Amino acid sequence: MTEHNLASEHHLASATEPGAATAAAATSRRTVLTGAAALAAVGFVPGAAAAAPRVRSPRHARVTVLGTTDLHGNVFNWDYFKNTEYDDSKHNDIGLAKIATLVKAIREDRGVSSTLMIDAGDTIQGTPLAYYYAKVDPINGGAGSPVHPMAAAMNEIGYDAAALGNHEFNYGIDVLRTWQSQLEFPLLAANALDAASGLPAFEPYVIKKVHVHGERPVKVGILGLTNPGIAIWDRANVEGRMTFPGLVEQAAKYVPEMKRRGADIVIVSAHSGSKPSSSYGDALPYPENASSQVAEQVPGIDAILVGHAHEEIPEKWVTNAKTGKQVLLTEPLKWGMRLAVLTIDVERTRTGWRLEKIGSQLLDANTVDEDRQVVKTLTDQHEKVVSYVNSVIGSCTTAMSAQRAVVEDVAAIDFVNYVQADAVRSALKGTADEALPVLSIAAPFNRDAAIPAGQVTVRDVAGLYIFDNTLLAVKVTGAQVRDYLEFSAQYFQQVDGSRSYAIDELIRATTATAPNGTPDYNYDIVAGLDKRLTYDIDVSRPAGDRIRNLRYEGADLDPAQEFALAINNYRQSGGGNYPHVKTAPVLYNRQAEIRQLLIDWVIAQQTIDPATFSTDDWQLVRGDGTPIQIS
Repeated sequence: MTEHNLASEHHLASATEPGAATAAAATSRRTVLTGAAALAAVGFVPGAAAAAPRVRSPRHARVTVLGTTDLHGNVFNWDYFKNTEYDDSKHNDIGLAKIATLVKAIREDRGVSSTLMIDAGDTIQGTPLAYYYAKVDPINGGAGSPVHPMAAAMNEIGYDAAALGNHEFNYGIDVLRTWQSQLEFPLLAANALDAASGLPAFEPYVIKKVHVHGERPVKVGILGLTNPGIAIWDRANVEGRMTFPGLVEQAAKYVPEMKRRGADIVIVSAHSGSKPSSSYGDALPYPENASSQVAEQVPGIDAILVGHAHEEIPEKWVTNAKTGKQVLLTEPLKWGMRLAVLTIDVERTRTGWRLEKIGSQLLDANTVDEDRQVVKTLTDQHEKVVSYVNSVIGSCTTAMSAQRAVVEDVAAIDFVNYVQADAVRSALKGTADEALPVLSIAAPFNRDAAIPAGQVTVRDVAGLYIFDNTLLAVKVTGAQVRDYLEFSAQYFQQVDGSRSYAIDELIRATTATAPNGTPDYNYDIVAGLDKRLTYDIDVSRPAGDRIRNLRYEGADLDPAQEFALAINNYRQSGGGNYPHVKTAPVLYNRQAEIRQLLIDWVIAQQTIDPATFSTDDWQLVRGDGTPIQIS
């Protein structure tokens, strides 16, 4: 499946015991290469996207800009929740250790002095490795404080600059500033301003001098832009401290300044997608995904390294409306799966250098080995986190399984709904929406998920939530809840209910021969927090007319009653095309990872007792209201 933005295919099913293998020692499922052979294997052709040879004459030169984005805490090609080498349906590899191999090979081919390395943000959040050094053994800048693994890896590779992503703010500004202090290159964000002074809270840009065969150096300006959605998603961390104006507005301010300061080439590193859209509606005057608008509306930009959308864009061209110039956009997917290579040919003029030709390509990390030095530098931290993920964090009084969650109300899904709703209720205290009753939605993501009776590990809990979704709350009415449930009930086949059915006979699964079915992750179960929401799904009826006996605390649900609905970011942003929620008022959005909320709840409570949160609130019925028999 593909989930919007921060969701993923990062499956967290059962794994081998810790200690059997590490990222550094795992046997690869593929042949891996290094150096020039690695470049050939990933399809890199020296000079690709720019026809001229590296040096044609003293009047011509070539600059290479390498780029990553949305690394999300990935150093090794490792799935911490499976406790094994990372793999997905397309056999991508991930992590800075593999990117480092590609970078070294490019520098060897193109020359270290004429190659720059940049990133487009979302670096310190997304894996247990990143979380561990933000929350469990946090970096704090004091004596004995660890170096964040993403700082150590990026310093080892030798980045020249990085833009801030929205997830950099997830752990608070203090953690962000400490991480910044550990970097050997600048963090850039022209549109992150100090709330009191209105001045930049980070460097807006940097101008790097690239030395080429004894001539005047080529001055490459790198402008960093982050996402205005930070003001909403991390309001708790930034309100009153920083503001985040629009990307177009700040680029229009700083690109001319960079030109005045002698920048021959201007590259923008923007944590903002290329397709105009927004996950927060009209809550802010500035668009979330605005890289194309920056290219179209701000003269003087040569290329944009795009981030945030987790898309693969080898090369895209946008015409600037004022100059008619073609601006290059490229986005190297996510997690270190790809490395962007921007090839820039320039010509010497009387006053500096002029762009002749520019192009880009993406290199794939999945055929190269991990860089030995990065592995050596980070192995100790990695092994510590492997032990943490496999550590016992609590216990469960009764085993919980998701095996029948698609056809029965089970405790495993009730647990997810309970934790989500409880987090929303706590967040709304002291606000104008404090009195709203809370409902929650959860999907049976992983039928193999199970919490055992007895000791529970981090991996056990994480198996319930196999996607990197974050939690929101929106305001909905009783009538909208009914519409939502009717939409969800499309998941089931229409049957008369006259016999016993196997699970797969009841669901409209998506297959090659039935593409219009509904995958498990798009079947939502709705539950109340303090008061019960109960309903029947009559599978003898056609889709759109199946919800029966919809009641809230025993009474028929009032269509006008308002609720706070706990929901994940994929669903709220339109994933699954559910009604109402994409346009509903957002009450809460701190971009807290739902998987981590579950883990944190177990750590805090120590004991999972299904009796405290699990009730039978929904069932499948036939036309006479009796339950369907399921084998």
